[in-house]
Amino acid sequence: MIVTHGPVFWILILLAVISVFIYFARAIELRRARIDYQDFLKGVINVLSSGSDEEALSICEDTLAPVAQVVATAIQHRHGSERILRESVDSKGRAEIGRLDRRLASLAIIAQIAPAIGLLGTIIGFIKTVLAVNAQVLVSRADLLNGTMEALMSAALGLAVAIPVTVMYGSLRVRLDRTVVELEAAASQIVGFLSSMKEKETVK
Repeated sequence: MIVTHGPVFWILILLAVISVFIYFARAIELRRARIDYQDFLKGVINVLSSGSDEEALSICEDTLAPVAQVVATAIQHRHGSERILRESVDSKGRAEIGRLDRRLASLAIIAQIAPAIGLLGTIIGFIKTVLAVNAQVLVSRADLLNGTMEALMSAALGLAVAIPVTVMYGSLRVRLDRTVVELEAAASQIVGFLSSMKEKETVK
């Protein structure tokens, strides 16, 4: 028995390949984004306490992580008002989160539409079977099985794509949420530290 693969089959295969590519690209990016932000902040704060802003910025530039970019933004705006400082840090934080979240929604969309595309392939396969029955006086068993198998394979492949892609999206979302929490904590700490330093300088 020869089972023909219709366009729905190849669409699902393409979606599966795209999903794997997006997953590994985002997983690598999120892994690079995770650092021990507490140790990083401790080092930057020690340098800032000694009055060396340029050295602190240099440390941030050498660290390829969203936390470092947010801290660098805070240092660059430390002499402005507290409102400007917080707005600058919040804006940079949202930009970094948006960069990390890029293409993540694509996985969620693929996970949602894959079963529907598989169902479409199922319907098309059964339509082919019905047409084969109506078009021929004598219908062979192979003709019936061919359309039926195409229909069932489309449904199975739709689920086979959707389930692992859902797991991929969930695992990446958990990593991203952890990174966001750490980013917010670091932003809050560096803004609080710079604000307290500015108050001390004002008192002096």
